[in-house]
Amino acid sequence: MRITLIQDTIFWADKAANLQKTGEQLAALAGQTDLVVLPEMFSTGFCTGKIQLAETMDGKTVQTLKGWAQEYNLAITGSFIATENGNIYNRAFFVFPTGTIETADKRHLFSVGGEHNHFSAGDKRMIVNYCGFNICVLVCYDVRFPVWSRNENNEYDLLVYPANFPQKRINEWDILLQARAIENQAYVCGVNRIGTDGLGIDYDGHSTLIDFRANTILNFPENAKFIQTYDLQLEPLQRYREKFPVWKDADAFEIK
Repeated sequence: MRITLIQDTIFWADKAANLQKTGEQLAALAGQTDLVVLPEMFSTGFCTGKIQLAETMDGKTVQTLKGWAQEYNLAITGSFIATENGNIYNRAFFVFPTGTIETADKRHLFSVGGEHNHFSAGDKRMIVNYCGFNICVLVCYDVRFPVWSRNENNEYDLLVYPANFPQKRINEWDILLQARAIENQAYVCGVNRIGTDGLGIDYDGHSTLIDFRANTILNFPENAKFIQTYDLQLEPLQRYREKFPVWKDADAFEIK
């Protein structure tokens, strides 16, 4: 499976500009990749206090994502601000090339940034099958919570985190991604934005793709617009799980 990570700036609260930019990037990737990973809230930035930016599943952002996936014959994952039944969600999505979409909402709301004051927490995980890989998509702050990320009985092969992870805590991001890969015996992909947002918070990227032993597969230059693609193979992971089956000795957890 060819996977592409897009590390870029996000125009603050400007959906039109972000959709135009992303559309141009995806058009250039047509025929060159199978899955594109965008950062958290790719169409707005981390605008937790601007609930007027929220859209339904019939809104422009979702319809545009579906159109891109079908036109360019690729899958797309990331998150956006969604509204449903009067609630606001930081909603992860996975759009297949057919235009079919799967979603799950961010479980752990970033209370330090006030996300919990406006958003509702998710109560399910999303695991999809695509190109032979089982893929779990969680969102940013979820990376800090290993029980929620836990890979029981190898239910996923690739763990994806779209993020807006600030520069001042970026060392923690690096370490947490490595920990999630090792403990879950899975590939891990983290895509983080760069630049400065509308609240003056700085981001310097550190997007990455790492293997099940936390070895770096793709490394991104710090604080730079950059797009990279890698042909990810399932067989090395399967072979490693057979050779070193620590997953068989894992504890069971119940989320309450």
